[in-house]
Amino acid sequence: MRAHLTAAVAAILVFSSGLLPLGAALPEVPFVMRAFAVNMTNVSVPRGNAGVLQIRITGFSPAATRQRLIDVFLAKGQDALLSAMQKEKSKGRMSFPNWQGPDPQNYRLGWDIRYAAHDALPDGGDRIVIATDRQMSMWEVRERPRSYDYPFTLMEIRIPKEGKGEGRAFGATQILFDKKKNQIVLEQYSAGEIRLNEITVEAAKK
Repeated sequence: MRAHLTAAVAAILVFSSGLLPLGAALPEVPFVMRAFAVNMTNVSVPRGNAGVLQIRITGFSPAATRQRLIDVFLAKGQDALLSAMQKEKSKGRMSFPNWQGPDPQNYRLGWDIRYAAHDALPDGGDRIVIATDRQMSMWEVRERPRSYDYPFTLMEIRIPKEGKGEGRAFGATQILFDKKKNQIVLEQYSAGEIRLNEITVEAAKK
């Protein structure tokens, strides 16, 4: 089952420009966020794996990188965007350190973050947008099922000025351009999202 993200969500994820001054809610990079991830999609995961997602941010992508990636996509499409993103210097790493059972996609070890942007919110909080190439198993890479055409993972995280944050993640996502509407469209392989609850932030060792 495929699901389109709303235009509002697409705008937040694709057009967040980043590199505004950090709000009071975030320390300087590097820092670590930990969230309790709840799978609300129609794709099942091994029992016991609605657990802690750890996100280490080591830097933010400049606005020029955002614009360059968008230009590549508009000129050459999703495959070129994926290739360009994979060449970006890592901006951090995310993982499920407590993952249990089979782990063909290396969730326990984790994977690099290729794009991270930051916006200061009007209330003094912070919003972080993350985009990266999706972890795929060797079987998926070799056999190329339909899910192979959904190669991106996207996240939006909001950290308030005080208290714990919240966010949402979209796993297997396809980025398309609707010529009739003249806009970028995000399409998920599965319905629903991964909710990120009780997000904490702490400074990390450099």
